[in-house]
Amino acid sequence: MLRYALLRLLGAIPTLLLVIVLAFLMVHAAPGGPFDDARSPHPEVLAAIEATYHLDEPVVQQLGRYLGGLLRGDLGPSFRYPDYSVSELIGIGFPASLKLGVLAMSLAILVGVSAGTFAALRQGSMTDRVVMSFSMTGISIPVFVVAPVLVLLFAVKLHWLPAGWSGSAGVAKYIVPVVTLALPQIAYIARLTRASMIEVLSRDFIRTARAQGLGTRAIIRIHALKPAMLPVLSYMGPAIAAILTGSVVVEQVFGIPGLGASFVNGALNRDYTLVLGIVIFYAALIIALNLVVDLLYGVIDPQVRQR
Repeated sequence: MLRYALLRLLGAIPTLLLVIVLAFLMVHAAPGGPFDDARSPHPEVLAAIEATYHLDEPVVQQLGRYLGGLLRGDLGPSFRYPDYSVSELIGIGFPASLKLGVLAMSLAILVGVSAGTFAALRQGSMTDRVVMSFSMTGISIPVFVVAPVLVLLFAVKLHWLPAGWSGSAGVAKYIVPVVTLALPQIAYIARLTRASMIEVLSRDFIRTARAQGLGTRAIIRIHALKPAMLPVLSYMGPAIAAILTGSVVVEQVFGIPGLGASFVNGALNRDYTLVLGIVIFYAALIIALNLVVDLLYGVIDPQVRQR
């Protein structure tokens, strides 16, 4: 298992390097620059600023300089927030994004696994059809459509929950953003759990457990749930990526001061280093979490452990 983890870590290095290079080239290929706005300074002052940040160098040379800084753990300064480095801005915004993502993923797993198991135990019934219809709806509707609908319903019409983050206190401000972010993942996890649970419940060891007089709850909890979770666990990598990318939209809609808002503001302001820093941070985080998921897969099912 240790050897497998080390090999995966080494294999992640080229992937991360490719992400860095592509993101760097794409950001610099965009028209305009970080200091091109309505209040652009005098050309001589602008040239001095660009020389200070090495923006007057060829792109290849800038890329080499940036990679050298990354090796030292330096994500560079922010062009639009000169009092902060990119690392500091990520440290400020990430706690809110992390809390939002953890809550959304926890809700998705809890509700998705429960709904999928419930539907599998009532295969072909009205309950099963309702759960699967909800799943298809949740998969089809993107979060940028779900968010305003939930705000319109629960904040504007019913006045049960706050419409935004600012000015709200307590747990209530988390409910609509977390539900918005979790709904598509609930739908995917419910479908995966249902299909996997139906397949597991048809196996011989489940029939043996029933023949021994075990009840349905005990069979699900002791024998069926663990192997049925393997497809769900495999999906956790893409799900985490979807949660992280979806949070960019959700944070912007609800005014949450997380990395999503910083990313959007950095892109609008052409803050190269801030955008690159957040992309690299998210890429490294997704790669690390995918590795954790692979290792957990081996823990749950010893037959697939890598030696």
